[in-house]
Amino acid sequence: MDRISALRNVEEALSDFEAGESDLAATEQRVVTVLRTYATDFEGEGGIRAYQATGTGRAHGLVVVAESESDARERIADLLDERPDHIDADISPV
Repeated sequence: MDRISALRNVEEALSDFEAGESDLAATEQRVVTVLRTYATDFEGEGGIRAYQATGTGRAHGLVVVAESESDARERIADLLDERPDHIDADISPV
């Protein structure tokens, strides 16, 4: 899914919510599904790709876009306000 398709799908979800055709929970699910699809289909230029953290800590499940596994670890650490060497998770391409 490209960026424009993702934005259109989110816009449709919001329009349905505003029109009363969808409740908040369903709208949230649709938006999350769009974002996850976009992230897992992401193929950026210059070697940028989506990476996911798996493990037992706070990082588990986080997905970021980065140029490398180490860059992804740093981005995740920034999101959690921690040092990269304190992130107890495996980082792998999605």
